[in-house]
Amino acid sequence: MKIIVGLGNPEEKYLKTFHNMGYIAVGDAAAQLGVKFKKKECEAFTAEANVGGEKVILARPVTYMNNSGRAVKQLLSKYRATVEDLIVLYDDYDIPKGSVRIRPSGSAGTHNGMRSIIAEIGASAFTRIRIGIRDAEVNIPIINYVLSEVKKQDYELFIASCTRAAQAALEIAKGETVENVMTRFNG
Repeated sequence: MKIIVGLGNPEEKYLKTFHNMGYIAVGDAAAQLGVKFKKKECEAFTAEANVGGEKVILARPVTYMNNSGRAVKQLLSKYRATVEDLIVLYDDYDIPKGSVRIRPSGSAGTHNGMRSIIAEIGASAFTRIRIGIRDAEVNIPIINYVLSEVKKQDYELFIASCTRAAQAALEIAKGETVENVMTRFNG
């Protein structure tokens, strides 16, 4: 079993913001698997798929970014999954725009959604797939930046990054080791 969670904010006005890269990426994973987010459970919209004989739950929390941990904790409990079964996709201001970085564990960095998850589940040893959003040319407070819309000229770059992040998550769900996926996708 794997639970793949894409972080974001549920309202339409946040759809094309930097903070919704996780939502976009998990949506891309669902599209690649041919499933849709039909069910609302555990404070998240979910889709279910079978990948290589293993159950995979894809989730988009509706708790807003800063409370993402509530949904993740509920999903882990409902599906009797462990933190080793968890893969979280999210935007990361600490890495350059367009890059994808995978880690088997770590801190929350500057990300409030990740802080919420780590606090709620009491662990940080779960796979995270980070989608870089930092633009060296932009000099505004982080909160204003992450909630702003992606510039039209950068949109394709971010969509490509989300697709790569989704592919990486699905490789791990298929049984590939995190280390092998890191080697192929980080950068």
